Amino acid sequence: MRDFDTFPILQRQLSTMSHAAPPPILLVAPRRALVDEVIRVRVDNLPPGAPVTLRCLHQSEDKDYWEAYGHYVSDATGSVSVADDVSLGGTYRGAEVMGLLWSMRPVPGSRTGLRLRKRNVCTPMAFTISVYDGHVDRDFGGRRPLAEDLMERWYMAPGVSRVEVKERGVRGTLFIPPGPGPFPGLLDMWGGGGGLLEYRSALLASHGYVSFALEYFAPGELASADLEFKYFETAFELVRRHPAVIPRKVGIFGLSLGALVAVNMAAESTVVKPACCVCISGSHYFPRKTHLSKVHQPIAPASRKGRMDEEQNLIWRDISLPISSDLSRKTDVRRINCPVLLVIGLDDQNHPAAEYAEDMAQMMRSVGKEHLLTRLEYPDTGHLIEPPYSPHFRATNFMWKGKVTLLWGGRSKAHSDAQEDSWNKMLAFLRRHLYSPQVPEARM
Repeated sequence: MRDFDTFPILQRQLSTMSHAAPPPILLVAPRRALVDEVIRVRVDNLPPGAPVTLRCLHQSEDKDYWEAYGHYVSDATGSVSVADDVSLGGTYRGAEVMGLLWSMRPVPGSRTGLRLRKRNVCTPMAFTISVYDGHVDRDFGGRRPLAEDLMERWYMAPGVSRVEVKERGVRGTLFIPPGPGPFPGLLDMWGGGGGLLEYRSALLASHGYVSFALEYFAPGELASADLEFKYFETAFELVRRHPAVIPRKVGIFGLSLGALVAVNMAAESTVVKPACCVCISGSHYFPRKTHLSKVHQPIAPASRKGRMDEEQNLIWRDISLPISSDLSRKTDVRRINCPVLLVIGLDDQNHPAAEYAEDMAQMMRSVGKEHLLTRLEYPDTGHLIEPPYSPHFRATNFMWKGKVTLLWGGRSKAHSDAQEDSWNKMLAFLRRHLYSPQVPEARM
């Protein structure tokens, strides 16, 4: 990939003010950055006390449009700073430096149940930042902006290598940081939606980890996936034996079903010895010594506890409650011997993540291993805890014996704060347990 400084940037100033007045100037910095980097947005050359709307617009790879906007009033110098000034309305309120990103939502009239995810990490997410005269809530397309600028957000930093893997029956994509290495390694696993998702691994590689985004079943095929845990052991060994990886510094990173697999491997595998595990919205509720397709076997008899909310979104949270005391229905986490970080949304409507975490803590406490377990708990936070500044998805479409809309939970502001805080703490946890002095951290 070319250095970002060689990419052209377009900035347009489209003034509706009189020719005698200098046009407003819209400043976005940096215009090219990793998705977890903070941007600064500022407007100058406005009349003092002028009401304006700042809007961010993005077209997804699925061709859906997403937007966020805030209402501001310029100060006595004719300036607006998103980092310092208060949004009086729009998709977010208050002084929110990244509000133009985390509060994004599909534009009115879009398809329902959408989720914004990057599929091609070799290209940036492009956003148009615009400033409009007055406080605007709709019909942006029919208005001429005072000024516009473009920015790019990347999951993959310059110099990161992307390698497709189809080896020993395992499939996925490996991301390798720039530099001579060796580096710590990560096996990165997503949840029950299936398919190959690369964006988190690309971002982890941008922070100095060889990260393997593992694909382990196609969307909607979990129930028929004949996957034994040997598949995941083989994937872990592929990372551990890679020449760019420090063999004793390999961890596991998982969300939802991926976190369940991580816990199971750390506790039950005689082959895999992870240096640490990061588990987001995870579980240990799994019948021992069975195929992954049987993951819902313990809760099937209680499926009647599934319910709909007032918008006909499916809630799975209560299905596995109360947590069983039968050890044969759970991973024996008492056998875990590595540090584990649990990231928990207390409004998770898909998993009883807090109850799972407490049961895991009690089991590990019973054998004197609770010190290995760290819990991060976030109020008003749902199941889908993504990299920072990602939009919040309270309910989205999901393939489960046909298409359903699952309620994930969370409230946008609290969930966004949790994504930012937890990401920084997950990176700190990984540095503590995997870092070595040779590991560079890629920057834009």
